[in-house]
Amino acid sequence: MSFDFDATVVGAGAVGLACGRALARRGLGVLVLEAEGAIGQGVSSRNSEVIHGGLYYPTGSLKARLCVQGRRALYDFLDSHKVDYRRCGKLVGATEEAEVPRIEAIFEQATTNEVEGLKHLTGAQARALEPGLNACAAILSPESGVFDSHGYMLALQGEIEDAGGSVVVSTPFERAEPPPGGGFRITAGGEGGASLTTRLLVTAPGLEAQDVAALIEGYPADLIPGGHYGKGVYFRLAGKAPFERLIYPPPIPGALGTHYRKDLGGQAVFGPDLAYIEDEDYSVGPEKQVEFEHYIRRFWPALPDGALTPDYAGIRPKLHGPGEAQPDFQLHGAETHGIQGLVALFGIESPGLTSSLAIGEEVARMLDA
Repeated sequence: MSFDFDATVVGAGAVGLACGRALARRGLGVLVLEAEGAIGQGVSSRNSEVIHGGLYYPTGSLKARLCVQGRRALYDFLDSHKVDYRRCGKLVGATEEAEVPRIEAIFEQATTNEVEGLKHLTGAQARALEPGLNACAAILSPESGVFDSHGYMLALQGEIEDAGGSVVVSTPFERAEPPPGGGFRITAGGEGGASLTTRLLVTAPGLEAQDVAALIEGYPADLIPGGHYGKGVYFRLAGKAPFERLIYPPPIPGALGTHYRKDLGGQAVFGPDLAYIEDEDYSVGPEKQVEFEHYIRRFWPALPDGALTPDYAGIRPKLHGPGEAQPDFQLHGAETHGIQGLVALFGIESPGLTSSLAIGEEVARMLDA
């Protein structure tokens, strides 16, 4: 049976594009469908642009494996495509003695995860690296960094197109039906609306993962995991950035906590926090400024009054609600849902951006591409 495309990917964020790139590198004819008018307009454009070392994730989890693999591949990719980044390193600090056991546990987990170059630091050693930091102990992860995520996505798109594939925007996925002979018949709407056939199908639409899965005929409804919107807001500092490295507190339940980064433009940004919301809402008001100031002064006591301004917000596609344990990435192949040629991705939040190249390779492997 002939198909219009060998593989179709739903979603042109970092993970969807990385999946398309992995499949295109195997010689497949690839189509990437994106509902928005440009690539990377969802989760991928509203995050910290942090390259994670892979410290926190449970032994044997996809997050642990794919974050470390993805981070190693990402630096090579950024170098080869001349995408801007800064391997600045990260300090995870304990601001009081009661937090020291928590960062010790992170060090042990990171060592198990084969994260390179980790160092224990005393408070004095941490302050020698970052004067002004309040820490009684810290972990240094030299492999962490920040990068130009949009430049990265443009490079992924370029690889797909150089291999003969297509990335089509303003074209929302409407449904897919597996015909008797195998593969999928896809209906897409919007400006590029069409009906097309594809042998393989990957869904990586971020916040819409559950909705898209429900539009695939035959996908068992009881196997679509519940989804939650986890909103995080960011504040920007007026004035000189106080630290060169990423500064992280111990993680909070369900997320890594409000952290500091010096972005590629040299400005200091703090965030995100975490609040569960029902609808997509990217507004950022001043009402959280006092809460942010109080939190930041735990690790940077010299934060001037009134120096923070509201910046932007992102929403993470969480598979857990308030008070629930944070689950692993979910990559559903035929062994889960019973549909040959389909991989559906759910809950691809942090460290999904760092892991994206490795996720793409994992998806290609699952499809035996």
